[in-house]
Amino acid sequence: MKIVWTPEAEKDRSAIWDYLVARDPGAALRIDQLFSEAVAKLTDFPMLGHAGMVAGTRELIPHRSYRIIYEVVGDTIWILVVIHTARQWPPLQG
Repeated sequence: MKIVWTPEAEKDRSAIWDYLVARDPGAALRIDQLFSEAVAKLTDFPMLGHAGMVAGTRELIPHRSYRIIYEVVGDTIWILVVIHTARQWPPLQG
């Protein structure tokens, strides 16, 4: 299986890094490592996460404060969103 981070997910991950590193560089490293390890497991176990709130997606919780939303399409795992668990997902449609 191939992992592809969408630009949105990369932006989410970067924003989480920027927020945490300014407050606690060690925490930023630990959380980012958890993201990497969780996503790496998906190459062998793509159905590891539970069914997502959006049809066709799955959700992985690498840390109690964050979830990774992804989609499996053929031999590719698309990382769609990395979001804090306190935030609304899916976003409300306006």
